[in-house]
Amino acid sequence: MPTLDPTTGLLAESTDSTGADRLSIRAAEIADAEAGTFATRTKASKALYERALRSLPLGVPSSFQAGDPYPIYIDRGQGSQVWDVDANQYVDFHGGFGVGVTGHCHPKIAAAIARASSSGTHFAAPTPVVVELAEELCRRFELDQVRFANSGTEATMDAIRIARAATGRDDVVKIEGSYHGHHDTVMFSVLPNADALGSREFPPTTPMSAGIPADVADHTLVVPFNDAKAFEALLAERGSDVACLILEPVMMNIGVVEPEPGYLRALKDLCDRHGVVLIFDEVKSGATVAEGGAGQRYGVRPHLACFAKALFGGTPGAAFGGDAAVMDVIGHGAAQMGTFNGNPLVASAGLACLTEVLTPAAYEQLAAMGARLAAGCQAAIDEHGIPAHTVDLGAKGCVSFRKDRSRNYRDFLATKPELFGAAFPWAINRGVFMTPGDEEQWTLSVQHSEADIDRYVEVFADFCATLAE
Repeated sequence: MPTLDPTTGLLAESTDSTGADRLSIRAAEIADAEAGTFATRTKASKALYERALRSLPLGVPSSFQAGDPYPIYIDRGQGSQVWDVDANQYVDFHGGFGVGVTGHCHPKIAAAIARASSSGTHFAAPTPVVVELAEELCRRFELDQVRFANSGTEATMDAIRIARAATGRDDVVKIEGSYHGHHDTVMFSVLPNADALGSREFPPTTPMSAGIPADVADHTLVVPFNDAKAFEALLAERGSDVACLILEPVMMNIGVVEPEPGYLRALKDLCDRHGVVLIFDEVKSGATVAEGGAGQRYGVRPHLACFAKALFGGTPGAAFGGDAAVMDVIGHGAAQMGTFNGNPLVASAGLACLTEVLTPAAYEQLAAMGARLAAGCQAAIDEHGIPAHTVDLGAKGCVSFRKDRSRNYRDFLATKPELFGAAFPWAINRGVFMTPGDEEQWTLSVQHSEADIDRYVEVFADFCATLAE
């Protein structure tokens, strides 16, 4: 039976060490062989990387895009396919970290952008289309009011400021191992190493980045996911200081970890009791796991919710909104602004995305494809005895290299990164474009076909068979 370390709360699985070592050795052999193939196939990407290093730190515009030994540089996309600068063609399951639910160059999105670009791409003044988009967001996600931003980071940053203004309190509670963008308040306990975890009940506030003032940590508190009692204990001690709890209602930066039944409702009740603003970070789950996002899928409406990625048709848009009683502080002293907020080109793409592409029929299609993909991968896992599991949430899902489903970040630390380290280049070298980290997921689009799904399953099943040899 599994045992639990009483200090860290980490699960120590009773795995046959000989079998685990064998898989690790085999994974290293596969990774080494695939690295040679990768280098042969991606010479133009390597050259562009070496050039980019002179003007871009790490050779990329965002640190999440960095790769080992170098990233693949994409030249173009169409439908469910992308092509890199070496002219290699891939089925795209990366999806821009969750943006690409409409696929590439969707004709309805392209038409909306063309119309907007022909009539003016920016005014820094309100337009009819931004009002229409606000109305659609309020309808779809059951919000009283919304405001726009330009990225998920901006949306969560603004939502936290609004929560602080509405409550008159300073402290923010977040979930251990969660990511909510790169502003200082939430850049704590994102991917802490096992030696920095502390106790399960009281995780330390560990900074993810240099350059964050030390006293910021005084106002950021951390609790584990799927543990309402831990949050309740924190509120009993410091509830009068807590402005908000921000969390992904379904965690999506450690694979995919769903909330247990009753967990989100318990959080909402505790927040209501203590006057704390509950913020759902739906940057990844909004418009992917259900038409109305995680709030609809799990039946809990937060006080505020944040959106980006899939809602804006591949353009750089974001939004946050919720209860009028909280949002009202924007008109009473709380600043929320941005020159490009509600940009008409972005708003036009977002409106077309939500009203013309991501329709109820689209969600039926995404559900069927997600089930097909997860079932195919799970069958290969079961056949070859690979310590892994799949999660299916429609447009989002994953293979996580841990036998049992995770409940929280500490469970995720028991995954086997060396298996992903072999699976990633294996997939890339066979025309399946994936996210470069084992904490990420696949994203399906409305332009994926059953043949695309079956190609992924075939490649993954061959990997499992080779790993098990």
